[in-house]
Amino acid sequence: MKNIPACELCGREIPEHVPQSRHHLIPRSKGGKKSPTILLHHQCHKEIHSKFSDSALAMRYNSANKLRNSSELKKFIAWIRKRPPEFLSRVKKSAR
Repeated sequence: MKNIPACELCGREIPEHVPQSRHHLIPRSKGGKKSPTILLHHQCHKEIHSKFSDSALAMRYNSANKLRNSSELKKFIAWIRKRPPEFLSRVKKSAR
């Protein structure tokens, strides 16, 4: 039996057929090309980048724990956890 990875933001499983991506904890644009990455649902990754600038990600939200505990993502995480792993929706662009 294959081990199914979990999203490091929402905690839901990420089956093979579900869009996923790696998030650089320090954005590449801020010198994080070789920084650690975390595995996320593509939907969760899009939400992170809709809420935070690269500068904010590099300085304040540079760990999975800091992202999970951010007030900007708590409501999203509570909402997305109730959805199936393959769930996709549009992410609104924010005025960062």
